[in-house]
Amino acid sequence: MRKHPILAAFLILVVICVVFFVLVFSLSHFGDQYSYMVGGDKVGVVEIEGTIVEAEPTIERIVKFRKSKSVKAIILRINSEGGMVAPSQEIYQEVKRTCKEKKVIVSMESIAASGGYYVACAADKIVANPGTLVGSIGVILQLANIEELLKKVGLRSKIIKSGKYKDIGSMTREMTEEEETLLQEFSDDIYHQFIDAVAEGRGLPPEEVLKIADGRIFTGVQALKLGLVDSIGNLQDAIALAGGMVGIQGEPKVVYAEKKRFSLLDFFMEETSTSVVKILEKVLHNRLTLYYISTPP
Repeated sequence: MRKHPILAAFLILVVICVVFFVLVFSLSHFGDQYSYMVGGDKVGVVEIEGTIVEAEPTIERIVKFRKSKSVKAIILRINSEGGMVAPSQEIYQEVKRTCKEKKVIVSMESIAASGGYYVACAADKIVANPGTLVGSIGVILQLANIEELLKKVGLRSKIIKSGKYKDIGSMTREMTEEEETLLQEFSDDIYHQFIDAVAEGRGLPPEEVLKIADGRIFTGVQALKLGLVDSIGNLQDAIALAGGMVGIQGEPKVVYAEKKRFSLLDFFMEETSTSVVKILEKVLHNRLTLYYISTPP
C-alpha cells in the first residue's frame, strides 16, 4: 500500500462512506426500535392522524409496542374524522387483540369521530378534551351522477355487464329503486356493525347506542355524560392514567412509535410519494366505498 498511496486513500474513503451510510440508514429505520426495546418501563404512544385510508402502518406500530417488553401500556393519540370502513375495522380488531396483553388508553385530540371513534371503542379507557369532537356514529356512501353533464357535451356511455347489479352505482345513469334498496341494506349492515362495536366496547346496551347513533357529534363533556368516553383530560392525563393502570412508579417514560427523522431510503426511492399515489388510487378506484367519516369526502 505504501507504493500506492492514492489507492490506499481511495479505499479508506470508500470504507468511511459505507460505514456512514449504514449508520444513517440504521438510525433512520431502527433507531426507534432500540429506543423502546431497552431501558425501564415505558408508555408507548401511537398517533392516528387524519383520514383513515389504510390500516397497515398503524397496526405495525401497535404490534411493535405490544411485543416490546419495556413498553407496559399503549396510548392511541387519535386526531381523526374517520375514514374507510375496512381499515378502521382492522385497526379496531388489532386494538382489541392488544388489550388482551397490555393496557390501551385512547387520548383524543381535536376530533375522534366516526372511524376515529370506532377505533377508540376497542381501548380499555378513553380520555377526551372538553371540546373534542366525538361520535358521528354512522355510515355514508356518496355516489355522483354525471348523466346530464354528459348529455350537454354530447357524450354517451355504453356498459357491457355480466350481472344485473355489476354496474350498480354507475355515475352515467340514474339509480333504480331496487338498486337503492340494495345499497341501503348494505349500508345498514355496516352501520349495525358500528353499533355493535360501540355497545361492546363501551358496555352500553345496543338500544341506547341507537338513540345517539344518527351521525351527530358531541363535545368531550357531552360524550362523558353519554358514556362514550371515560374521563376528561389531555395527553398528559392519559399518560398518567396509563402509568397508574400498569403500576409504573413516578412519571412514566414516554416513547413514540414513529419520529420524524431524515431517511435515505425515502430520499432515494421516494417512498413517501409512492405511498400518496397508492392511497389516491385506493380512494378513486373504489366507486362503492363506504366511510365511517364525519365529513363526506
